[in-house]
Amino acid sequence: MQNVPVPFSAGVIELSKLKATTMQDTEQLYNAWKTIMQKAADINNAAAVLGWDQEVYMPPKGAEFRGRQLATLAGQAHELLTSDEFGNLLHKLTGAPGLNDVAQNNVRLSLEDYEKNKKLSAAFVEEVSRLQSECFNAWIAAKTQSDFRIFAPSLTKMVALKRRQAELLGYKAHPYDALLDEYEKGATVSMLDPIFEGIKAGMPLMLAKIKAATQVSNDCFHQHYPKQDQWDFGIEVLKHMGFDFEAGRQDYSEHPFTTTFAPTDVRLTTHVNENNFASMLWSCIHEGGHGLYEQGLPEEQYGLPLGAAVSLGIHESQSRIWENCIGRSKDFWSYFYPRLQARFPRQLGKTDVDTFFKATNKVAPSLIRIEADELTYHFHILIRYEIEKALIEGTLETEGIPARWNELYTKYLGVMPADDKSGALQDVHWSHGSFGYFPTYTLGSFYAAQFYEQAKTDIPGLPEQIRNGRFKPLLEWLREKVHIHGRRYTSEELCERITGKKLDAAFFMKYAEEKFGTVYDLSNSK
Repeated sequence: MQNVPVPFSAGVIELSKLKATTMQDTEQLYNAWKTIMQKAADINNAAAVLGWDQEVYMPPKGAEFRGRQLATLAGQAHELLTSDEFGNLLHKLTGAPGLNDVAQNNVRLSLEDYEKNKKLSAAFVEEVSRLQSECFNAWIAAKTQSDFRIFAPSLTKMVALKRRQAELLGYKAHPYDALLDEYEKGATVSMLDPIFEGIKAGMPLMLAKIKAATQVSNDCFHQHYPKQDQWDFGIEVLKHMGFDFEAGRQDYSEHPFTTTFAPTDVRLTTHVNENNFASMLWSCIHEGGHGLYEQGLPEEQYGLPLGAAVSLGIHESQSRIWENCIGRSKDFWSYFYPRLQARFPRQLGKTDVDTFFKATNKVAPSLIRIEADELTYHFHILIRYEIEKALIEGTLETEGIPARWNELYTKYLGVMPADDKSGALQDVHWSHGSFGYFPTYTLGSFYAAQFYEQAKTDIPGLPEQIRNGRFKPLLEWLREKVHIHGRRYTSEELCERITGKKLDAAFFMKYAEEKFGTVYDLSNSK
């Protein structure tokens, strides 16, 4: 099918009345649909630029008008994608003659999105967008002063809107299901509860073995590492991973994140703590994994379903496979550690690679999610999952979050936050209204372990290639197996297509037992 653009003003309403009886009719309708989709993508990506700027460069006094600007753009994009004319185009294209496989999948997924988006009015979408800016700036102020009370009024309004959104979208069993589906299609409380119950049942056994073993030290991370030197090393790692700086960049932000305006314009951010090298290192590699996924999406599908990521769970698998399966491996540091030592001779000159490798994999309960080890990390997610469920179902109100947070951290991790900044204010997600997002982190870790096991089977000598600093074969494998498909498959379908099996947490447990068995010499432990 040829890609012939139709001017948006050239009669979309008239085209929506056209019957698709010939291939030429179908082509006209498809191009009209594509024009609307890409126009909405242009608006959303312009809003994404403003959102990125809000977190990176915007002066504090710009918050009020930025919220208005973002709300206007969100409303315009929503109106385009929920208009009756747009719906008519989709219904006419469904089953129309002459659509190839790519077009059929685009139309199928777009119709699903349309039917969901139609449940939310433009006014509601604008209201959420305005509140996101208010919430974000309240969160920044609250975190700066370590006072949750500053954030609570805005967050209360956001929770109320999210409860409303769940009702508008509809759900079968639990209101939280409607929000989960926004980030991980098909995810429900009934699916996630057993996963987290499994974590509560199985993970403590491994943690108990580790606790009984000789603890490794990560003191080498907690020294003074100059900001610019950390930054330069992070850029070096990203380049080796394959991140294209002609199609992206990295900046500083309070909370590391990745956003994209097109596969040729992907923005990473990182956070640098001069007295904790781990803060920059892991966020840099993690966000780099997200960025590689975005750069690998097909450019010719810009703005269309097959040009977008499958889900946040799969997105997270891409960051976790680079951060944990690769970045925390002995193979990775066999290549990079001499370079790191040369950059930081005073800090690391007397630390050998084995000691550093073990330091990167130290397991110990901690307060900060993004600095947690691979095992206890999932308890951080469990805590947020339980709080979000309670907020959305109405059994917890926002003013009770800090107390519940501290109670759960004591229960699951045995640590107590000293203040709100290291407690309930540490994450940016709720200020964005991203309820239902956190569980995708655990799903992503499990997908990553399963994918990496398959990659080692499919790519001959992969560990040796990593030891030699050759990351291109892995990136090409990820491009072929994950990135290029866009949203064609669900997460479960993609996982089964790649590995021959649906998501199975046993792959993560096997991976963790092998790695931490080496780090803590657990071969003889019972």
